[in-house]
Amino acid sequence: MPIMAKTKRTGTPASRPSDGTAKYKRIVLKLSGEALQGKLGFGIDPDFLNNIARQIKDIRDLGVQVTVVVGGGNIFRGMATASATGMERATADYMGMLATAINGLALQDALERQGVATRVQTAIEIAKVAEPYIRRRAIRHLEKGRVVIFVGGTGSPFFTTDTTAALRAMEIGADVVLKATNVDGVYTADPAKDRQAKRFETLSFFDVLKKELKVMDATAVSLCMSGNVPIIIFNLHRAGNIKRVVCGEQVGTLVVNRT
Repeated sequence: MPIMAKTKRTGTPASRPSDGTAKYKRIVLKLSGEALQGKLGFGIDPDFLNNIARQIKDIRDLGVQVTVVVGGGNIFRGMATASATGMERATADYMGMLATAINGLALQDALERQGVATRVQTAIEIAKVAEPYIRRRAIRHLEKGRVVIFVGGTGSPFFTTDTTAALRAMEIGADVVLKATNVDGVYTADPAKDRQAKRFETLSFFDVLKKELKVMDATAVSLCMSGNVPIIIFNLHRAGNIKRVVCGEQVGTLVVNRT
């Protein structure tokens, strides 16, 4: 469905080059659990995980303060399981939170093998494997050049890891939320089904909510809108895209308060 005329639409032009310096000082990178399964179709793909770790190292080396919110869908999807099996939703969501911790520890290991100091902070208590989420401690880690991985969602059921990313961005004063996906932005229609689909270069939060576009869930979008935190939706599977986005190249779709 086309978006309002004020929204700028494009095809998929080559991204405008940057001068190689970071546009953002502090970011939240949102990774789905499904992204970590790479080509395997399940679990964690070590090669893809290492590729993500190298890309994160590249932006950390630019002086960017990096946090990551990771999902758990490659291991367990709470909402889907509850709907399909009749399991209590709260129980299923807590199981999904534990899955995010597994992914967070795997990413921590991959980053530290790249020489990147990393801390995992969890919203649910897992004292033996991760430190509790404490806002001021997270900020202090960032100031020391460490990558911080947030796991355990918000710590409460019925909230997605998209909402976690928006919430943590607000709490730590992030400049932007980077939503890594398997497509290169938001389109007027499904590009896999409609070859005439156009990619939006820029969208407003209002348009995303009004048209119910599947950018992030409505709670996450509303939080970013109220906190004036931009969201960039981009393709994780193109090598170097995280750095391109951080350096301000026109990659993916930018969601802001006004367009």
